[in-house]
Amino acid sequence: MSNAMTLTLKPGAMTLSELRGVWSAAAPLSLAAEAYPVIEAAAAAVQAIVAKGDAAYGINTGFGLLAKTRIPDEKLEQLQRNLILSHSVGTGELMSDAVCRLILLMKIGSLARGYSGVRPLIVDTLIKLYNAGIMPAIPAKGSVGASGDLAPLSHMTLAMLGVGQVRVNGVLTDALDALKAAGIAPVVLAAKEGLALINGTQVSTALALHGLFMAERLLEAGMVSGALSLDAAKGSDSPFDARVHEVRGQPGQIAAASIYRQLVSDSAIRASHLVGDERVQDPYCLRCQPQVMGACWDIINNAARTLLIEANAVTDNPLLFKDGELSVVVSGGNFHAEPVAFAADTLALAIAEIGSISERRVSLLIDATLSGLPPFLVRDPGVNSGFMIAHVTAAALASENKSLAHPGSVDTIPTSANQEDHVSMATYAARRLDDMAQNTAVIIGIELLAAAQGIDFHRPLTTSPHLEHVHAQLRQKVSFYEEDRFFAPDIEAAKGMVMRGELSASCKELFTTLHP
Repeated sequence: MSNAMTLTLKPGAMTLSELRGVWSAAAPLSLAAEAYPVIEAAAAAVQAIVAKGDAAYGINTGFGLLAKTRIPDEKLEQLQRNLILSHSVGTGELMSDAVCRLILLMKIGSLARGYSGVRPLIVDTLIKLYNAGIMPAIPAKGSVGASGDLAPLSHMTLAMLGVGQVRVNGVLTDALDALKAAGIAPVVLAAKEGLALINGTQVSTALALHGLFMAERLLEAGMVSGALSLDAAKGSDSPFDARVHEVRGQPGQIAAASIYRQLVSDSAIRASHLVGDERVQDPYCLRCQPQVMGACWDIINNAARTLLIEANAVTDNPLLFKDGELSVVVSGGNFHAEPVAFAADTLALAIAEIGSISERRVSLLIDATLSGLPPFLVRDPGVNSGFMIAHVTAAALASENKSLAHPGSVDTIPTSANQEDHVSMATYAARRLDDMAQNTAVIIGIELLAAAQGIDFHRPLTTSPHLEHVHAQLRQKVSFYEEDRFFAPDIEAAKGMVMRGELSASCKELFTTLHP
């Protein structure tokens, strides 16, 4: 764990800034002291229910269609352990450490609100895992996003039991060995604790937050690369005039236009063709950037609001509430992740559109009849193919994103012998955002290379101060494309700049109000 400042988690009050911080880097975690009495009271209520002997779902009964089966008190620990073992049926690649940190953080926050009935020991063990950098080995596939993310959260819980594998510093190791090395005792689950741990939307929400934070970076990078393409193609900044956008009134569009104006301000390239340029209007991929990217901005922020609510939510079942002096167990359906599925689907639309309009600008730049630049952005075309097939890659990825953007939330499939007969598919809807973001990052990276190449062909004229800084950053990693060479490493370098947020970091002050 790094030496960064400790994050004190206040259940129900996490911010997007805190979630972004946990996603981007590991830092010590603690729980606000005032949470412990609430946790203890809920745990005591569960023990009182067990002692009284009345049947209560998930506490002393079976699960799903087996809810009518009363479990003897002496088998309650076995019931909870069996629940975890039988539900650990995930498959596929393991989730990243960044996603796992978010899962742990949100599960801690949810349990610590005191409606789930777990002991403080459970919350403290999750915090110890987090602080020791012990990341549960959670397969990415196996949840339908309803009745909670049962399979992936079961794999999370295995780590607490010392069963299976975990990842420490990127290396898979035996869970029990990792616990021993960190001085963490394996947990024996008490009544309801297994169900509380695996019920909930924390996995689908973590995957969606991962998609959200990448979408934010893609939006910023796409605006920077789009502004650079505008200058490379000697496009006009007149469509960014504030008056045009104010009369429409869309907030994202208004804000995006302001950023574009600042990005291209004081460009000598722009000044060079203010007079004598016969073109009346630019193609839409240049002219309509505020309209497209502003709309993406709006739906990204809408998704962010939904996901922040969900990150702070209590989503397991059943829940404990106080009714006067008594604690009552109420069975509901907060584990149904429909809000997350809708948020993920809208993020998919934004990610696809950011890549789609970027691909169109690459196509414009390599077309000498539209851009005025050398064909395929290379000297001696014919002998050199230049950016010809780089654009094909961008086109392939943009089309792939069209298929991936199909809504996950419109799908459902009955499970658990038709007890769970309508599901959200939120986990898939959120998981596919990573593939889409990787695709769009490559497209923007190719555009960045193409636009920088165009700027170089206009030398000695310079672009704007903001964009000159971006251009210089790129040229530290990738040189001018003088003649055909092994191109894939250049694209990967540019993609890396997009994924790390380096493009927008070059002019960060322009994006300070971009995200909630």
